[in-house]
Amino acid sequence: MQNGNGTNLASGVIAGAVGGLVASWVMNVFMENVGSKLQDAVETDEESAEAAWQQAMQADVPKEDATMKTADALVGAVTGGRHLSWEEKKIGGPIVHYAFGTLMGGLYGAAAEYSRVARLGNGTLFGTALFTGADMIAVPALNLSSSSGEAPVSSLATPYAAHLVYGATTEFVRRLVRGVL
Repeated sequence: MQNGNGTNLASGVIAGAVGGLVASWVMNVFMENVGSKLQDAVETDEESAEAAWQQAMQADVPKEDATMKTADALVGAVTGGRHLSWEEKKIGGPIVHYAFGTLMGGLYGAAAEYSRVARLGNGTLFGTALFTGADMIAVPALNLSSSSGEAPVSSLATPYAAHLVYGATTEFVRRLVRGVL
């Protein structure tokens, strides 16, 4: 599959998938360690008070995120309607997150193999496109979360930054792996 200009689709997909997998982990670490600090920095006093009130109201309610809902829906589709327990959703959610991140990284690796445009911003354009397509459009359209239009714009800072981190990490790892393949 190698052609005269050094491109190879399989190598690009593999390198991108490895990059996407690593980037999914880095994204999680970012969210756990930097996410709340970043969110605090961008919220206004009014938004902060509203967020604190909502958090207090939901303090004892476990939060089911889009990846957990997706894991439950996938199991339901495969098994004819079985639903996951809360404990199973806590396992299934990260599996969905890492699988999706790996898949998107593989697609990015294929595009990056053949197009400089895909690599613009050292992966940050990719991270922006993924944030827009997945978080802003697909997740609300599939009823996996409420519409992003209902939340204050400042609440998007942390998830957007996390996707920039994901995109940049995917590109960095893709380049390293592609240099070996």
